[in-house]
Amino acid sequence: MLLLKDLKKSFSQPDGTALPILDIPEYRVAAGEEVVLVGHSGCGKTTLLHVIAGIGRPDSGKVRIDDWDITLMPEAECDRFRAERIGYVFQTFNLLAGFTALENVLLAMRFARGRPDKARAKHLLDRVGLSHRMTHRPAMLSVGEQQRVAVARALANKPQVLLADEPTANVDAGHQQQILDLVRETCREENIALILVTHSQEVAGQFSRIDQLGEFNLVAGKLKSRADEPDKT
Repeated sequence: MLLLKDLKKSFSQPDGTALPILDIPEYRVAAGEEVVLVGHSGCGKTTLLHVIAGIGRPDSGKVRIDDWDITLMPEAECDRFRAERIGYVFQTFNLLAGFTALENVLLAMRFARGRPDKARAKHLLDRVGLSHRMTHRPAMLSVGEQQRVAVARALANKPQVLLADEPTANVDAGHQQQILDLVRETCREENIALILVTHSQEVAGQFSRIDQLGEFNLVAGKLKSRADEPDKT
């Protein structure tokens, strides 16, 4: 389902030099597989999700999803591909302020196929405990409720890959497991490959596959090795 090959990504620093972030020889996730991605802050986890989604372009390498290499697609085609095949739960939600919770989920459907499925949108919002908040705009929702809308929106189009960046970080303890169960159950039912970034050991411990970014990203691996070296001063 997902294959990263010889993937490299860097950012330009103020002095014009390149700051390497990703150097991944190979990384695979099968259809329907559930993966937790962990690593220290700043090691490139969110950058990796952006590259997989086509939001950020790599410097070189391949990002293949279901035999489609999105690095070869023009921007408009990549945007359409992402809307149709990739679900993304952002840390900052990215909900549209002028639309209700239900409309935010329906708009995600319209961007992909142009045929919103109102029954599915309502079903997803009900499953995240927001059946009583469907007509509320983001400003009328708590931070945790906005996160739950974002989860429902990411699942709206039955994506092939779901990328979740700390999906339970802004949710109260009472709803954290509800969100996690919804994501995992939906991915299993619809054979969605899941890559979930988390700092929570409680969340990570529920998954059988836990990948340390430093184990397959050579940049993060080198930084970790340096950090682990004893101080000789």
